[in-house]
Amino acid sequence: MSVLRPMDKLPGLNTATILLVGTEDALLQQLADSMLKEDCASELKVHLANSLPLPSSVTRPRIDLIVFVINLHSKHSLRNVEESLHHVDATFFLGKVSFLVTGAGRESHCSIHRSTVVKLAHTYRSPLLFCDLEIEDFRATMAQRLVRMLQICAGHVPGVSALNLLSLLRSSENPSLEDL
Repeated sequence: MSVLRPMDKLPGLNTATILLVGTEDALLQQLADSMLKEDCASELKVHLANSLPLPSSVTRPRIDLIVFVINLHSKHSLRNVEESLHHVDATFFLGKVSFLVTGAGRESHCSIHRSTVVKLAHTYRSPLLFCDLEIEDFRATMAQRLVRMLQICAGHVPGVSALNLLSLLRSSENPSLEDL
């Protein structure tokens, strides 16, 4: 079993790399395109994967941030993310992993309850973001946020680390696990 580790590759000079993991290929590609349109002082690299582990034969740069995308309309999406999490080293969860949930706008069509993904994020102590990626304006706003998070996780923002970011995002969450 191949485990993805945050420091298994050397960082590229002024390069920030994000890995988007999810089953919704079209939405991931649209989000990646929106991210690449953003103004960024670093060279931005976006990699897409349906699931982990990544093929070991492919040369790839160091991954600075992993975003697991869960579609609330697909149980397969949640299962895929849960299985992929087993291929991520624990040190990645020190601020370099985030969960992005899409499809919450049409709750009547949801196959997965919101509390399920809230518990998943809480279990892995990782930020949980909600965004309807099918709406272009929302997708553009999320792209801006992810680019900023990526710059921090890559170490390109002086005085702020991935752990600082994690601490800030965790303290802004409303519900505690006991409230669910």
